[in-house]
Amino acid sequence: MKKALICGISGQDGAYLANLLLAKGYEVHGTSRDAQISSFSSLDRLGIRARTTLHSMAMNDFRSVLQVMAKVRPDEVYNLAGQSSVGLSFDQPVETLESISVGTLNLLEVIRFIDCPIRLYNAGSSECFGNTNGEPADENVPFRPRSPYAVAKATAFWEIANYRESYNLFACTGILFNHESPLRPERFVTQKIIQAARRIAEGNKEKLHLGNISIARDWGWAPEYVDAMWRILQQDKPEDFVVATGETNTLEEFVAEAFKCHGLDWRDHVVTDPSLLRPSEIMVSRANPAKAKQRLGWTAQNRMRDVVRMMAQV
Repeated sequence: MKKALICGISGQDGAYLANLLLAKGYEVHGTSRDAQISSFSSLDRLGIRARTTLHSMAMNDFRSVLQVMAKVRPDEVYNLAGQSSVGLSFDQPVETLESISVGTLNLLEVIRFIDCPIRLYNAGSSECFGNTNGEPADENVPFRPRSPYAVAKATAFWEIANYRESYNLFACTGILFNHESPLRPERFVTQKIIQAARRIAEGNKEKLHLGNISIARDWGWAPEYVDAMWRILQQDKPEDFVVATGETNTLEEFVAEAFKCHGLDWRDHVVTDPSLLRPSEIMVSRANPAKAKQRLGWTAQNRMRDVVRMMAQV
């Protein structure tokens, strides 16, 4: 039985990944900063909390990471921890950089220190690419991060690459574009839209306040993306992969689809709120996931409209 350690198991991706690995016969361990008081509601919603072993681990504390890794001695480690909101990173840049970059560095150092054949997956982000002038980004497009979150993710990406090349570690980054599910908290704009549309359809008189709805993103279905994470660690050699649908839509189109699910015209219920605009923004995000299709045999089955409908049905 293979053993996996998921750092950040309480989040959307962590929960779906745990579910996938359990189905594949893995012994699954997961971490959060304080496992005694953390909410593992996503694991509860999937009905798998009792089947996972949970540990307290502070990613920015080398000794804490070392203790858990030495105790579990996993075959595979999935680094999904750290501050996960682009918007929040503008308010908490120091915490964002430390939780992502220092946490990743500690994992790499521990793996090097205990000298075990551990395979490490690192959660990268399409935000690292910044503006590509509408050109689809693949693994060879240079990073131009435009948020503290993206800077932190870019730092972690290069840490992974450096340790892979310098110490021959099996360490990879999945550069994931936006991926959503019902497990997203409402501080993410996609879930904010889905829930507001539902409440309005039920008779609530509220208005949905949004920032720039002309931005365009590649939105996929999170349960599919964790399968790509697993496939990345099953390769013969460690490589980085862009994971995306290859289809880009505007946020306005996402909003329209969400309200359409309830037979509503979004224009009657949405207000543009300047206070929600970010200091800097990526206007168009496009992906070229050809390498994932060729090397991993992975292709996204659901596109934005499928994702909206599935989120609205829950």
